[in-house]
Amino acid sequence: MINPVTPWTATAQSDIQSGMLLHETALSDYNIQLYNTGDSIWLTAGRPNAGRIAYRLAFAMNSNFDEVSVDKDNSDLILIALTRLGNYKIKVSFPESEVSIFRYTTTFTASFPMLIPFWPRDIVPLTDDGKVENTAGIIHAHQVGTRSGLLYFSMTKPKNGSVFYFQNLSAMSDYCHASETSVAETVGGSWPEIGFEFPVNKEKPIPADVEFTISDAFVILEENVVKQDIEVTTQFLKNLAAVYTLLPKPAEPEYRDWNPIVENVLSDLHMNKGCWTMTNSNPFLNAYVGDYNTPSEIMVQLAVLLPLHEYLTWAGTEHPLYNDLNSGLADFYDERIKSIVRWHPNLVDNLDKSEEQKEDMVMDSWYLHHPLLNLSRLALRGDKVAKELFLGSVDYAIKVAHAFDYEWPVFYKMTTLEIIKAETSPGNGGEKDVPGSYAHVMLMAYKLTNEKRFINEAIKALKSLEGLAFDIFYQANNTAFTAGALVELYRETNDQKYLDLSYSCLAGIFKNVQLWDCNYGYGKNFPNFFSVFPLSDAPYTAAYEEFEVYAALHHYMEVTEGLDILPALKILIPEFIKYTVTRLPYYYPTLLPEDMIAEEIKTGEVQKKLWVPLEDIHDGWEKSGEVGQEVYGAGLSFGVIPRQYFKIEELSATGYLNYPAVKFRFGKKNITFGVCGDPKLNAILMFFGITKSNLSKVKVEIKVNSLYKEIEPKPYNQFEIPGGSRARISWK
Repeated sequence: MINPVTPWTATAQSDIQSGMLLHETALSDYNIQLYNTGDSIWLTAGRPNAGRIAYRLAFAMNSNFDEVSVDKDNSDLILIALTRLGNYKIKVSFPESEVSIFRYTTTFTASFPMLIPFWPRDIVPLTDDGKVENTAGIIHAHQVGTRSGLLYFSMTKPKNGSVFYFQNLSAMSDYCHASETSVAETVGGSWPEIGFEFPVNKEKPIPADVEFTISDAFVILEENVVKQDIEVTTQFLKNLAAVYTLLPKPAEPEYRDWNPIVENVLSDLHMNKGCWTMTNSNPFLNAYVGDYNTPSEIMVQLAVLLPLHEYLTWAGTEHPLYNDLNSGLADFYDERIKSIVRWHPNLVDNLDKSEEQKEDMVMDSWYLHHPLLNLSRLALRGDKVAKELFLGSVDYAIKVAHAFDYEWPVFYKMTTLEIIKAETSPGNGGEKDVPGSYAHVMLMAYKLTNEKRFINEAIKALKSLEGLAFDIFYQANNTAFTAGALVELYRETNDQKYLDLSYSCLAGIFKNVQLWDCNYGYGKNFPNFFSVFPLSDAPYTAAYEEFEVYAALHHYMEVTEGLDILPALKILIPEFIKYTVTRLPYYYPTLLPEDMIAEEIKTGEVQKKLWVPLEDIHDGWEKSGEVGQEVYGAGLSFGVIPRQYFKIEELSATGYLNYPAVKFRFGKKNITFGVCGDPKLNAILMFFGITKSNLSKVKVEIKVNSLYKEIEPKPYNQFEIPGGSRARISWK
């Protein structure tokens, strides 16, 4: 089949064949060649008896590269290319790595203020003879919206293996700020025109004599064509981790003290009338500040109640907010169907029916399982009301699963199980990660009852996830928790497919992150590196889903402790957690400049001095908070402290670690724990509330070859601990 192409791709092969060879070198089994073809500088990579792939390092626009010099700087190649429009500098490097990888970074300095209305994509497959149009390939993953600028594809005709391509979009921030453009949807394309399409500026010219980075690409070459779903997702994670270790990152995240944040949230959440609705003499949280029209929802209550329980247990204290939330939970149980329901039964007449789910007894499939999971977590923590509601509803959840044969629609009627909406979009099926959430519910029921029927239900449901690869992902938090549940089932059954399926879940998560820092427009006001989006097509990141992914990945590291998991995850998960704990506070409007908060709010109102998070953070050119101020996301501060802080009772102090830690053991004069991660990257340990005299008595050590070795503090009494270490804190 002939693929349609534009003129800039149609002539690429013949241009390269007749172009000027600038340099030739080897990378593993690949022959690397650089060419000047007049209007483009190309790098080609190919192996004997296989096709080649060309990477456009620079595009001369309406001009030609008349002068191109190539120099070596150690193992790097430096190209200086001049045109009548401006000057280009290209650096091609071959970083030390376990994979075959090269990187090209291109800068451009315009000779005069310039508009750039067009730019071709930078990857073109080639053949030894024939035409580019007759090549074939499979695109496994590509950028969506403002997620990472990545592309993963295989070239199948002629067979050339697979390529993982990652564009460091952070590097384009200065250009985007100057031209008021965005890097959204810039990496992708349709075969055979794929790769990075530089964001064109048709309205605001870039200034003259200013050097802008216009490309910073990492390319991993693989000899094999990946085919099987598990192979695709596993290799994706390996490649992403390999790039991550080389990727320029923002400065080490600045520590943000969560303790005063918690105090502010507790006070505001408890006392602000915009957060509450009274029904049957019981208070219920609104979903959004000032939203009195939408009935109270069980998910909203539990989204705050569970992390609040975690925090109060950690702090060893009580708060009336917990009793306020717990007192009305039983109202959501419907005796007719023997299950909890979404909306408070006494308020369903307030539903405006503006959406399918805003009707009495219409359930969004994931929405039944999410509150059941939080009820089961509370039950395992000793809450008797939660246990009764959970066990009283779990058989209804099984009934629903059987009715839909473990493949859930989007919306259904709880009383009749009539399907209201079958698919998320035509041809794409229902909510594909719900079988994982259901299996998680079943595993929690097994923990509470020890009844084997729940394990059998989980196994039946998880068959629906097989073969989906990235498509398991529907909603980020549910998919992340599914990954942990799969590991727990792996431990129960010792069946490798469950561990592999957990990798597919996590590949969906990490495909859905923003692994770059948006330093243009409003993006300059808050950190956004390594943020995660709630849905695969969501246009913004969301407070509650980000927090739950963070909590789920903490859980994943806990349940995989002692297992030989994919090494890439020991890099990606702890680093995600490190950046998340310093990014999440910026959902609170109190920490954001007022001019970046939307004036028109979809639901309720935004009180800018209230310690309740905005739901939504957008691209740098869009204002945030337009969805509303998310009351059900207010629990995120309660959930962070028990996961990152630990108490040192004898010293009346608190320790803080910005990585996940496991297996804490508290002795009379010491604390030992495992620091998750990879030795190539470090966690930061800090102490708070400790006197100078006591701090002088503290010793921090890591275990090396069965012996503990002391670590010297960095400035501000920070200790760097390599990932994967066993650490010990001791004092006299």
